[in-house]
Amino acid sequence: MFSNPFSLYGKTILVTGASSGIGKAIAIDCSKMGATLVITGRNEGRLNETFSLLSGQSHTMIIADITLDQEKIIESLPILDGLVNAAGVIGIKPFQFILEQEIKNMFEVNFFSPVLLTQQIIKKKLLNKNSSIVFISSLAGNVIVSRGNASYSSSKSALTAIAKTMALELAQKKIRVNSILPGMVKTEMMESFLKSLTTEQLEEDEKKYPLGYGSTQDVANGVIYLLSDASKWLTGSSLIMDGGYSLQ
Repeated sequence: MFSNPFSLYGKTILVTGASSGIGKAIAIDCSKMGATLVITGRNEGRLNETFSLLSGQSHTMIIADITLDQEKIIESLPILDGLVNAAGVIGIKPFQFILEQEIKNMFEVNFFSPVLLTQQIIKKKLLNKNSSIVFISSLAGNVIVSRGNASYSSSKSALTAIAKTMALELAQKKIRVNSILPGMVKTEMMESFLKSLTTEQLEEDEKKYPLGYGSTQDVANGVIYLLSDASKWLTGSSLIMDGGYSLQ
């Protein structure tokens, strides 16, 4: 009999930020691998679009803002085998001009909300034994730095750091915790940044990536690995997915 350790059949997976970008691709591709999806997002129209693209049956969606509706999300959840924290925001501003509230807002979405949601899921015992938690972090701050990225980089660095401690503490429950650190991935969120570059600047920037810019499907494939039994001996890792950028 053919055995596929990368299969997600029989697993129920929650994906936050599933209404667009990386979260959307993760949800769709996980469903293609046989998972039953619970997807969340605050934009009803875009979340409906994601839902319509899921393969298989028995999926559910929760229209919710992760920063405001955590109780609603928790009350709507079944028992899970995987959690993917993909919701997040970006923002570019020189350090000396960042307002205090802007830093707080960045951390609220990128750090506090996914961490506290995960904490409540664990406290409510909504994760099965041998479950997997995946945080979508970033290459920024953890491996590289760039001008204007202070708030974003620090919020993602904090996320990567806490995931490692969680991995150590949850190992006794056989719950794995890993992070993915993507480089430049073409998403709707990145469009405004890419449009601010001239054709020449864009070409020069992409040259920094030996394999070119990444796609949302590239990241989704990494997430599938971390959710599947193929990675059952992997926890506390920070999987760099950057097309070779950090090699230089």
